[in-house]
Amino acid sequence: MTGPAASELEAAIRAAAPRALAVLVRRYDAFDQCEDAVQEALVDAFVQWGANGVPEQPIGWLISVASRRMMDGWRRDNARRQRELNDFLRAPADQYDPDDYHEDADDTIRLLVLCCHPALTPASQIALTLRSVGGLTTAEVAAALLVSESTVAQRISRAKRLIKDAPFELPTAEEYDERLAAVLQVLYLIFNEGHTASAGDSLQRVDLAEEALRITRLLCQATGEAGEVAGLLALMTLTHARRDARTGPGGNLIPADRQDRSRWYADEIAQGTRIVEETLRTGAVGPYQLEAAIAAVHSEADSVETTDWEQIVGLYRLLEKVDPSPMVTLGAAVAIAMTEGPDAGIAIVEGLADDKYLGEHHRRLSVLAHLHELAGRPDLARSNYLAALERTRNTAEQNYLRDRIAHLIK
Repeated sequence: MTGPAASELEAAIRAAAPRALAVLVRRYDAFDQCEDAVQEALVDAFVQWGANGVPEQPIGWLISVASRRMMDGWRRDNARRQRELNDFLRAPADQYDPDDYHEDADDTIRLLVLCCHPALTPASQIALTLRSVGGLTTAEVAAALLVSESTVAQRISRAKRLIKDAPFELPTAEEYDERLAAVLQVLYLIFNEGHTASAGDSLQRVDLAEEALRITRLLCQATGEAGEVAGLLALMTLTHARRDARTGPGGNLIPADRQDRSRWYADEIAQGTRIVEETLRTGAVGPYQLEAAIAAVHSEADSVETTDWEQIVGLYRLLEKVDPSPMVTLGAAVAIAMTEGPDAGIAIVEGLADDKYLGEHHRRLSVLAHLHELAGRPDLARSNYLAALERTRNTAEQNYLRDRIAHLIK
């Protein structure tokens, strides 16, 4: 049997691994041991699935193999682990029951909430969840959080120690509300890594974005389609609806102002817009709802020129009051440039030059270059595109920046 393509194999493993981990943690209540066992099973999966194809039940395959790995480890230390071994032997270890996993009561939600345990700092909650639920590598987590790989590794290691004996159960309603902000931030970061990969040859990692969407839908079903959970779902849906138009032949990046909007998914835009309209009518408005509203305005326009930029500026001003951040200011700068001229946007972007995280980030430099290009300053545009090129690790973004530089040299 011919094995699957590398991308298909990676997508299958990325989708199955977090769910297998969630089932094992619920069954055996030993987070660190379960994660180690799943990692060992993944090594076998890369070899066997690569040679023979992805099995019909990849989650069950991983659960079975990881369970045997755990039992082998316990047997090697039988005296210390006799009680756990006895408990384990009473459960089937060599066969996965499909009824043990339900999409409408996904164990992934329990794992997600466990990783956002109150014993952890918000930074550790996010790092652990990106690693264990999102399936990101340590390097990808570091890129998503704008910190070093060593910092992320320390956070994950410390987090696993702290929740080693935490029960695998949903918190009370009060505790759940406290954890929700971290849960939503984690899901958004996973989605963003899928929407625009921090490194690699492809601009997007559609499988990762869709996994974030899948978990967010489950969370929305569990909490009711209202408030910030619904806002985040709407934002993801509207953003993901543009995926096919964002790249051209060979995977080259196509910026928003040059995209063929007929390739946007109209049904997904309609769904996301409906959620935005409904959630804005219920209670206080939060940052994800406002970001979703901005995305909806973009999605309703036939072109950049017909976009209601005044409405977008107004939404950004609300967002800056509700949840100020350098990235929000950067987005607002682009909208203001479209209503008041590029120099107005440039002044705002230059004001972010000293920001700890965004000052030297390629995204700020790319926006600055684009606005200088609109203002008719090719030299300044080129120098900022060059600076952005030095700082991005995504091949598609690099190629796009090289194209802009070459265009300005002509």
